[in-house]
Amino acid sequence: MIDGFGISMQKIYDDIILGYITAFSQNPMSLLILLVDIVIVIFLGTKIIKFAKDSRAWQLLKGIFFLIIANVLSYALQLRILNFILNIVMTWGVFALIVIFQPELRRALEQLGTNKLTKFFGIDKDIATRTKEDIYKIIIAVLELAKTRTGALIVIERDIQIKDIIATGISMDSEVSPQLLVNIFVPNTPLHDGAVVISNNKIAAAACMLPLASDTDIAKELGTRHRAAIGISKESDAIAIVVSEETGKISIAKDGTLIADVKEETMKKILIKNIVTKRFGEEKITKIDRLKSINFKKEKNNREEKQD
Repeated sequence: MIDGFGISMQKIYDDIILGYITAFSQNPMSLLILLVDIVIVIFLGTKIIKFAKDSRAWQLLKGIFFLIIANVLSYALQLRILNFILNIVMTWGVFALIVIFQPELRRALEQLGTNKLTKFFGIDKDIATRTKEDIYKIIIAVLELAKTRTGALIVIERDIQIKDIIATGISMDSEVSPQLLVNIFVPNTPLHDGAVVISNNKIAAAACMLPLASDTDIAKELGTRHRAAIGISKESDAIAIVVSEETGKISIAKDGTLIADVKEETMKKILIKNIVTKRFGEEKITKIDRLKSINFKKEKNNREEKQD
C-alpha cells in the first residue's frame, strides 16, 4: 500500500508538477491555466468536505484518515504484521466504502444529473426570490402571533449591518421558518424577551437588545417593544415589525417612523417594496410569484381551518 502510495506521488510529481513547469517555460500564459486548475480543485474540495460534513460520511472520513496515518507509521516503524493487516483493510476498504456510502453517492450523482446541480455548487436560489419567500414566512408568523396576542419584535437587516445588535443576543444562524419564529416568542421561554434579528436570509440571533427611542419620539401609550423598534430603525436602515401583547396589533418601524395597526396586505406591500424592490430593482410579476402568492393564501386558509 505504501509502495503504491509512493508510486502515485512520484507520478503526480512527474506528470503534473513537472508538466506545468515545462509548459510554463514554453508558454508563460500556462500560469493562468495553473491558477484556474488550483482554484477549481480547491473549490471542489471544499464542496466535497461540506457535503461530507452534512452527512454521516464525515465520521467515516475521519476514520479513513486515521487508518492512513496508522499505515504510514506502521511502515516507517517496520511493524510488518500491523502494516500487512492495515494494507488488507485499506485495499478491501474501497469496496466497503462504496457499500457504506451508497446513499450519499447516489444523492450526489442525482444532483449532478438534475437541476439541483446549482445547489451542489452553492448557487441555491436567486437571492431576491429567496428574500421574498422569507418575507412571506415572516408574515405568516406575525399574523399567527397577532392572533394569539403574543408580543414579538422582529428586525430585518438591510444594507447597514447590525452585528453589534446581533452580538447582544443568542446566536441561532437558522433558516427562516414561521414555526420557529412563533416558537421563539412563546411567553416565559428563554428567548421570548428581546428581538429576533434576521440577517442574510437567516435568523441570526434571538433575545437581542435594541437601542430605545427617546420618549419624545413615541406616544406614551406604546411600550418598550415599539420604542425599541423605532430606535433600531433610526440608527440603521433595518425594518422592525412589532406585535403588541396587549392588543395584538401589528406595527412596522422604518426610517425612525412607526406605522401602527398594519393589516396583512399593507404589511406585505411595505416589506416587499422596502426589502426586495428597492434592493434588487423593480419587482417583476411572474407566474412563479403568482403561484407563491396562491400558496401563501392556501397555507393561511388551511391554518385558519385547523384553528376552527
